[in-house]
Amino acid sequence: MSRTLRAAILLLLLASCGGGNSSAPRNLDDACAILAQRPSYWKAMKKAERKWGIPVAVQMASIYQESKFIGNARTPYRFALGIIPMGRQSSAYGYSQALDGTWEEYQADEGGRGAKRNRITDATDFMGWYMHNSAERLGISKTDAEAQYLAYHEGRTGYANQSYLDKPWLVEVAAEVGARATLYDSQLAYCR
Repeated sequence: MSRTLRAAILLLLLASCGGGNSSAPRNLDDACAILAQRPSYWKAMKKAERKWGIPVAVQMASIYQESKFIGNARTPYRFALGIIPMGRQSSAYGYSQALDGTWEEYQADEGGRGAKRNRITDATDFMGWYMHNSAERLGISKTDAEAQYLAYHEGRTGYANQSYLDKPWLVEVAAEVGARATLYDSQLAYCR
């Protein structure tokens, strides 16, 4: 076997092993199917639930809305004149779509420098940390997926100032997150 062929085979083998979190689970409308396909999600979310008190269904509904369970999700590019790339819409990245500044605050406060936004255990811990602090500072119930999502999207100051009231589309999205959390919660009751 030639060296070039061996190198090509090795490269293909390595490429097939990489990533792993760049695609969504197959059935995003079924919590049990998601967790059956990705058992590491269940372990990470239960750990965050025990630590922060944020129910698995609330975490799942928020992650669905933010990234559709795609670990390396990013916001789209902005374009000038429709063709010149001007960078991404925001620094949001990973399962939780955490912004750079908020992620750095989490790392300093809780996650350590090794935490990564594209690692499900770190993303769910971040989400639990953020929502726990929203509950503490704003009095939002940890089980209220809709209000937690509004505070998550707008930031705690924006939520306190009710900035979401000027964004009917966001209020609608938050209602969808609440409905999805209810759906996931009812499904999780029957998972094995």
